Amino acid sequence: MTEYAARIGRTALAATFAMAARARALRAEGKDVISLSLGEPDFPTPAPVVEAAHAAALRGETKYPPLGGIEPLRAAIAEKFTREHGLPVRAQDVLVTNGGKQGIFNIVMALIGAGDEVIIPAPAWAGYEQTVKFAGGVPVFVPCPQAQGFVLQPEALAQAITGRTKLLLLNYPSNPSGATISREGLAALAEVLRHYPHVWVLSDDIYEHLLFGGAQHHTLLGVAPDLRDRVVTLSGVSKTYAMTGWRIGWCIGPAEMIKAATVVQATATSGVSSVGQAAALAALTGPQEFLAERVASYEERRDAVVAALNQIPGLSCHRPEGAFYVFPSIAGCLGKTTPAGRVIGSDDDFAMALLEEAQVAVVQGSAFALSPHIRISTATALPRLLEACQRISGFCNALR
Repeated sequence: MTEYAARIGRTALAATFAMAARARALRAEGKDVISLSLGEPDFPTPAPVVEAAHAAALRGETKYPPLGGIEPLRAAIAEKFTREHGLPVRAQDVLVTNGGKQGIFNIVMALIGAGDEVIIPAPAWAGYEQTVKFAGGVPVFVPCPQAQGFVLQPEALAQAITGRTKLLLLNYPSNPSGATISREGLAALAEVLRHYPHVWVLSDDIYEHLLFGGAQHHTLLGVAPDLRDRVVTLSGVSKTYAMTGWRIGWCIGPAEMIKAATVVQATATSGVSSVGQAAALAALTGPQEFLAERVASYEERRDAVVAALNQIPGLSCHRPEGAFYVFPSIAGCLGKTTPAGRVIGSDDDFAMALLEEAQVAVVQGSAFALSPHIRISTATALPRLLEACQRISGFCNALR
């Protein structure tokens, strides 16, 4: 029997992938499964972006790309950040990555060693914990319950920091809760961080443009520029431009950190797809008018789903300010039994029973380090979402 490296035993595939795989298997059996488990826009990549990639390929831009990214794209990313946050950023402060996920991997692998602690406000995207454990670090979850809008509080941050803390991960708007943080909230966190100069921050802003009801996006570096020597800001084109399969993300940070992250990337994958970078450049510099229409659609879906879920006995759903998820509590369903005889002892039980008895795939809150909740992706056409809510309602009403 092969003895694999210890890092393999410390990690596992995310529950989102497992639930999506189970949903596909049920579909293959002929079941009409509504899958709300993956966080992927259902809109197409904008046509001008696809055309730009095609044109780049025809021009012969198909060779090995520079390790850090092509200069026009790095410059466009720097200009975008400067324009949106009022803080000058240079092209050399940017590293283009194979999706936002590799950006996280690069930073964590460059910074975290055995036993180093990483503070993760919960609920949190499962990939954070996986990557920290892969690097040999220790995830330290700080619960941020629904009652406080799923937002990290400064007092909780201060209590979580120890001498072994190396990194704080922030993600607003959040996956899975859709929560955002105010400028004042970030300023309060920055004030805590000023007392702990050994703590780095990775601000995952991948959902930065998916905001509702006039909500504004604020990022730590823009609020507290005095911390720029230990803040890395991450984003990409996946969510805003419906380009998940293009795999283009980026990190913005201090020169030495970008250099270290580039070493990790050079070792793992080398540079990023040249054609994909041409597409990302077109996305950032091309027409942006379509975005307001798509955000309005996401907002309409959010409103409809939150209203429907809050009418269901046993559920309680916070109204998120961004992203395309809702993260309702299922606390009122615990201890009950389904018509098929399953006892709902946890959100894991709820999610599996909902899939197998009502053919709706969601992800259990335990996958995001906060129970008892489920995550529902609203990146699906509204009629299908409403059908899913009807099935969830029928499922919950049948519990005894």
